[in-house]
Amino acid sequence: MNKKGNALINETSPYLLQHAHNPVNWYPWNEIALSKAKEEDKPILISIGYSACHWCHVMERESFEDEATAKIMNDNFICIKIDREERPDLDQIYMEAVQVISGSGGWPLNVFLTPDRKPFYGGTYFPPVKAFNRASWKDVLLGIKQLFTEKREQVEAQAEELTTHIMNSNGIAQTKNSRIDFTTEIFTRQQSDLIFENIMKQADTRWGGFGHAPKFPQTGTIQYLLRYYHFTKNETALKQACLSLDKMIDGGLYDHLSGGFARYSTDEQWLVPHFEKMLYDNALIISALCDAYQLTKNIRYKKIVEQTIGFLQNELMFKETGKVNNPAFYAALDADSEGIEGKYYVWGFKEIAEILKEDALIFCQFYGITESGNWKEGPSENEPANILYIPVAHTEFAHSKNISEDNLQKTLDRGRERLLKERNKKIRPGLDDKIILGWNALMNIALSKAAAAFDNPYYRELAIGHLNFLWEKFQDSNEENKFYHTYKNGVAKYPAFLDDYAYLVKACIHLQEITGNQLYLERAYNLVGYIIQHFSSEEGFYFYTRKDQQDVIVRKQEVYDSATPSGNSIMAGNLNYLGTIYDNRNWKQKAVEMVDALSEVIIKYPTSFGTWSCLLADISAGINEIAITGPEAGKLKDEFLQHFIPNKVLQSADSDIETGYPLISGKNDSRENTFIYVCKNFSCNLPVNTVEKAINQLLKI
Repeated sequence: MNKKGNALINETSPYLLQHAHNPVNWYPWNEIALSKAKEEDKPILISIGYSACHWCHVMERESFEDEATAKIMNDNFICIKIDREERPDLDQIYMEAVQVISGSGGWPLNVFLTPDRKPFYGGTYFPPVKAFNRASWKDVLLGIKQLFTEKREQVEAQAEELTTHIMNSNGIAQTKNSRIDFTTEIFTRQQSDLIFENIMKQADTRWGGFGHAPKFPQTGTIQYLLRYYHFTKNETALKQACLSLDKMIDGGLYDHLSGGFARYSTDEQWLVPHFEKMLYDNALIISALCDAYQLTKNIRYKKIVEQTIGFLQNELMFKETGKVNNPAFYAALDADSEGIEGKYYVWGFKEIAEILKEDALIFCQFYGITESGNWKEGPSENEPANILYIPVAHTEFAHSKNISEDNLQKTLDRGRERLLKERNKKIRPGLDDKIILGWNALMNIALSKAAAAFDNPYYRELAIGHLNFLWEKFQDSNEENKFYHTYKNGVAKYPAFLDDYAYLVKACIHLQEITGNQLYLERAYNLVGYIIQHFSSEEGFYFYTRKDQQDVIVRKQEVYDSATPSGNSIMAGNLNYLGTIYDNRNWKQKAVEMVDALSEVIIKYPTSFGTWSCLLADISAGINEIAITGPEAGKLKDEFLQHFIPNKVLQSADSDIETGYPLISGKNDSRENTFIYVCKNFSCNLPVNTVEKAINQLLKI
């Protein structure tokens, strides 16, 4: 323990502060540390992680808190700690280097760089002694020291080779030389069919989801299946989408006491989660559940959305003093409490029996709780642990126990309330209280979608206040439309990345749909102009970092939809939407060219391109252009938005808008009547005065 603290002591990141009293002389990534490496001609060791990372905590306890290990690190390296959530740009670059070296990646990410920041070796977790077929951390440190000292030319050559590979990896796709002719069919139903077929090759038709353990939510893929069913009425697509959502809800991935989803499941049945809860996962799952509810009207999806939003408000919401109507959301809850993964969330059979008394038997049977346990570590040494999950559906269980569904529900509600009260007495998992722009923008989209799907004015007002916070706190006061990536303790820092801007544009688009306020369209339009100015590339996609950022060795162009959608896929959708609203042919052209450039890999590997797949399907089906004008526009808009129509742009206004918005201006100068205008594929229907009639028009075109 370094009582005085190292150079991380003045940082705001919870992850960096966790390491501020290590005996390692950690630096943040800054010019001081980078210059020191050059001056002393020492290799740089960067260690990247995040506050909710279980194995990051393990490696800290085993190695970074060990005095002897710290001495080796301090004597031979310039040691830099990086929060991957603060600097995803650096994480992307050096993660790719480790994936090339070892074939896999993850966190903690430990990478060795030359003094000019080029990677030459790295890995993830290293144990304190040789184990798990991994070299010990001390052996790695001493081996790298020897290699750097005795074989410097080999180190430099490896660094150059890796850096060149990272630079060249931006060329995954090339846009076509000729501009696309909009009079011809660009994307086809056959392409959408192939995407569906390739998704189903990866689908787990028993437990839901895609691929094998570990399983991630893959909400983009689920949303594609919902779209595909909407366009084709293919029942298999709907079944797999709903199965995936249902099994995630039933499993331990979902917190059955307080709501909210963990990051991923370590098994194929969704039983054992990696217990960290991230804002972005919950936002994306809410959005997918809203789509599923609009399509199926399954009340369970609505209930889970409401519970998840409730969890986020209770456990991840920040309310500025004096401005409680403009909230924001923190980044994450840790997987660990008291140094043990999942301890906060698991229960012993006897423990529950003592708390629930006469309700215990039914409660335990319903939630799969047994004396032998269903997980490894218990609340005490003598009692196995259980993760709450639902092995049998509510109706089937009630029937098997010969009790009414209503009585079963009351018993479960009482049990959850008592257990939650008891759980709240425990030591809570750590809170990562950074506020990240992009993740909050995803949450804003989720709130708008919930407001639309359920016609819920409370969610609408929450989304409005939330965006007000983002606009006020993250925007540079000296440069309009310049935003920062994180906010904490009254300070916004690190220039925003492409994802931040792209998600923020989409949040504005959704907010204008549910409010009818054109201000949000203006903001979206201006932000896109800013993105084009500062993030464009000659290859046709957008860079992840601004053109004036100097501290990265490579400007990456990320196109994969991973745990979050890629900024490029969201930007393609934004350009298509706003290009339609503003009749900007260049923006629509750009969107189509971006999708077309990736179409082969989208079709072949759709589970890695879920958001791209959705956009391809939307354009293939044709974009519905919806304008609602007149004194009852707000009411009809709210009714219309309860329907699942993914391939749409929508604008509404209570009175006629004369200029600036070709989609809606001049449509209706009547002060008495409200009309809905439906256009598609360069042709328009006659205006109608009910949502039912408008939906019927959509079904026919």
